[in-house]
Amino acid sequence: MLNKVKSVVGKKTEDTHEYIVALDVGTEFVKALIGKVEDDRIEVVGVGRQHQKLSDMHSGAIADIAGVVENCEKALQKAEDMAEASPRSAVLGLAGELVKGGTTTIKYRRKDAKTALEIEELEGIMQKIRDRAAARTRAQLAWESGNKELEIRLVNSALVNVNVDGYKVTNPIGFQGGDVAIQLFTAFAPMVHIGALERVSDELDLALLSLSAEPYAVARSVTKSEADNNFSAILIDVGGGTTDIAVVNDGGVEGTKMFGIGGRSFTNAIAHEFDIDFEKAEAMKLRSNQVEEKSKTANRVNEALEQVLDVWIDGVVLALSEFDSLDHLPPRVLLCGGGAGLKPLLKRLNSQDWHNDLPFTRQPVVKLINPDEVTDVVDATGQVKDHTMITAMGLLKIGYDTLQTTDTNQTWRDKLNALLRV
Repeated sequence: MLNKVKSVVGKKTEDTHEYIVALDVGTEFVKALIGKVEDDRIEVVGVGRQHQKLSDMHSGAIADIAGVVENCEKALQKAEDMAEASPRSAVLGLAGELVKGGTTTIKYRRKDAKTALEIEELEGIMQKIRDRAAARTRAQLAWESGNKELEIRLVNSALVNVNVDGYKVTNPIGFQGGDVAIQLFTAFAPMVHIGALERVSDELDLALLSLSAEPYAVARSVTKSEADNNFSAILIDVGGGTTDIAVVNDGGVEGTKMFGIGGRSFTNAIAHEFDIDFEKAEAMKLRSNQVEEKSKTANRVNEALEQVLDVWIDGVVLALSEFDSLDHLPPRVLLCGGGAGLKPLLKRLNSQDWHNDLPFTRQPVVKLINPDEVTDVVDATGQVKDHTMITAMGLLKIGYDTLQTTDTNQTWRDKLNALLRV
């Protein structure tokens, strides 16, 4: 369970509250949130951010453990000072092109259709799904990386659908039937990435509640529960080094996709166009996003951004085209992450051409996720102001989910997810 915080630097805090630390280790910034669990919600009581150096991260993954630890420590210290607490139980996010998430369906013919389904039987089915998903992910990563010996580990799992004799059920326990079909979302990551984050956690003296694929964390941020059947959307997190996409359909995460184009790609295009260093190019990018100018320089900046944007849009279309198991894609696109606020990016997504070859039933509505839209997480600091903090808020919810599955009063869904949760 979580640490009960008694006092920090002489400042008294109540010892009856439980706290969670969320660390979003992004390519551009480390973002730290401290959440206090209050009944059925989490209050954000501490916020910290720290800029990363260019050499600290590569394509969303840690490249310099010592550098990232230093940045995390600074971000965490800011959050602790604000919260007047130093909790140690943490959830960290995983990103990068080699983090793979998808759904697997297994159909199971029972020996005796007249006996009622029990939790032990479902556990066996779930284990088969995990094994099948792991084998598929290993084969995919071996093909992409050229490394057949790449070790992976499950980082997230969540039930999507359960059907008994063709009927969808919300709780299969006690049902009779001969055919059971279970659809499960799983996310796997290479051990090299997991090991780096575990080392960061150890260096910061944090106790890991959970590691989570960041697209899954974004999905959890805007769904009421892991079985929220009323929610469907495409979620796009545009970070500094990667773009992470999750498709949620009727409350279930259909899968996640990542590709290596993010905010730094746009900055690098400006740096190349003007033959300047990264810092100056970043300043030009931010200025162009804040102030509309009509000049030769502004036109060159826009042209550089548009060239990268062409490739980025192609990446989004390619990623969404791989969700071929869906009859149609949700016509709602929700964005978060630092790069999502780039005006040309939003303008392009709101155009009427990029989605023409995808199975949308109507023009998709595109908008940034507002922190107020994150369910069950409330900001008590006034510092969580925009879409850049959504992933960290989702990580807080992952931590809360993990606590629920360690509670003695577990539902059948909690027990099955606990079996597969690492």
